[in-house]
Amino acid sequence: MSEQLFKTMELTRSYFLKTVNGLDEAVVDVQPEGFNNNIHWHIGHVLTTAEQFMFGFPKKSTQLPERYIELFASGTKPADWKGEIPSVQELAAKLEDQLKRMKEIPAESFNERLKTPFLGQETFGELTSFALFHETMHLGQIQAMKRAVVAAW
Repeated sequence: MSEQLFKTMELTRSYFLKTVNGLDEAVVDVQPEGFNNNIHWHIGHVLTTAEQFMFGFPKKSTQLPERYIELFASGTKPADWKGEIPSVQELAAKLEDQLKRMKEIPAESFNERLKTPFLGQETFGELTSFALFHETMHLGQIQAMKRAVVAAW
């Protein structure tokens, strides 16, 4: 199972980063009609959520500023952002670093049972699969938002 998870991590994150790095900066902070957030938020949300699932952020991981929870957690929105916001380029660099750290997780860890099941996931491997599923859902949102923004121009 772990070999397949590592392949899926690489594929998912590589495609996500290819999409993010190919975005026109003019579209990332536009919130199209009918959407709750903008592309910038989705990028930060994927990073923050994966850090929570994979590394226990913010209590067990210090790789991201704790403030990212205030900016990118579920239920947050760019309209409420205050202060300095990390750029898309900074978030993309952190996503690349995060993938490197994910690939260093010992394979046997994926069989470990979670202390408390989360959304029906009972092992760390299942939670990892869910994190990848979550990332691809947001990738779809980013692609849809990009089309909506470009069509509105």
